[in-house]
Amino acid sequence: MPLIHAVLLCATTAGWPCHARPVFPDTEPRIALAIDSTPALVAVDTPITRRPKAIQYSDWYNRRLTVHRIGSYTMLPLFAAEWSLGQNLLQDQDPPSWMRGTHQGVAGAIGVLFTVNTITGVWNLWDSRNDPAGRTRRYLHAVAMLASDAGFVWAGAVGGSARRSRSDADTHRAIALTSIGVSTAGTVMMWFWKN
Repeated sequence: MPLIHAVLLCATTAGWPCHARPVFPDTEPRIALAIDSTPALVAVDTPITRRPKAIQYSDWYNRRLTVHRIGSYTMLPLFAAEWSLGQNLLQDQDPPSWMRGTHQGVAGAIGVLFTVNTITGVWNLWDSRNDPAGRTRRYLHAVAMLASDAGFVWAGAVGGSARRSRSDADTHRAIALTSIGVSTAGTVMMWFWKN
């Protein structure tokens, strides 16, 4: 609209050369008018806004997200089974022979689950790196889950000595329960904290 005003102003002063071009010296947009080579700055009424940047996800993003979500729903029952088996191993004087193998099998299943969820989660985190919506939530979730990954690896590393002494078993239990707590908090955060 101001450009039309500039043209009308130039037309009323017939015979003088007129040139209008937009200039942006600072954050406030203005139009420069040159009448007889005498510049004048006039404020523009409409602010200049940038169009939002389009975010593009890969075709596999939603497939990986579905696998990741199924894994997160599977995680809590595995944690409950692992905790129950571990408690029975610690409290029973003579636990059945199948209990230790089952405890190790469930721990292996948790390891596989966390490997799959880490791969799909980090891959989707990379795909969503340009999307500002929910970025804080995604990064907090990623940090919590990677920390619990490290905790589970540590729990597995000290788990072998848990048979030898009660203090080693308590250390193994504390590391595992801390990792379970951190990963559960990170998962529940994603379930309930929406954009």
